[in-house]
Amino acid sequence: MKQNQIWPDLLYVVRHGESAGNVARDAALEAGHPMIDLDIRDVDVPLSDLGQRQAIALGNWFRTLPPEDRPNIVLTSPYLRARHTAGLIVKTAGIREDAYSLMVDERFREKEFGILDRLTALGIRDIHPEQAEFRRLLGKFYHRPPGGESWCDVILRLRSATEMISRELRGRRVLIVCHAVVVLCMRYILEHLTETELLAIDKKADIANCSVTLYEHDETLGPRGNLRLKSFNFVAPLEEAGAPVTSGPDANVGAR
Repeated sequence: MKQNQIWPDLLYVVRHGESAGNVARDAALEAGHPMIDLDIRDVDVPLSDLGQRQAIALGNWFRTLPPEDRPNIVLTSPYLRARHTAGLIVKTAGIREDAYSLMVDERFREKEFGILDRLTALGIRDIHPEQAEFRRLLGKFYHRPPGGESWCDVILRLRSATEMISRELRGRRVLIVCHAVVVLCMRYILEHLTETELLAIDKKADIANCSVTLYEHDETLGPRGNLRLKSFNFVAPLEEAGAPVTSGPDANVGAR
């Protein structure tokens, strides 16, 4: 590590594996239901069987990397599906317990949806038509449903997390296991994107479950170096392992 380096050597940002929320969402949409059938808190939604296979496939990919490229710091959302994904990745990758640190950080949690939680897009239009109109007028970046968050709110809490990373984890190899909106908002912060640029990325493709977004430190970028995007929404580890790639939003899809 360079003496004046302020960023990790490598920063992996990974969306969790497919969850039971993904499965319930697909069933609700297929049936045309306004509400997604889940009887537990979003924070407690587990991985599906496929989600576990995806996490194991990604862990096997990390195992193939040289030791100097494997994470030695793991940050995870407190949501069960993210913690389970992180655990499976570490276990399958064969990373020794004395070779890494695991930290649960609530700042990497899912976007909060407030009164729109568990509603499909149809449900939002039927039950809260005023919120559907507000979202149309304001756009998803700024719209904050009652009791929930806008993308800007997510970005605000992530700014403090990235400051912590640059302050305490410089020179390390960091893995963040989180959620689709968090992956996108991290790009917004680290690459100094505009609202228009971020929404164009979001529109182009959904963030796949267990996909990898990778930044590496580049000492040529400024006097103290900076992070350079090396890959985004990378799913080759899943494809090579024969684990189906999924990319649907979680249970609260209507408000993402």
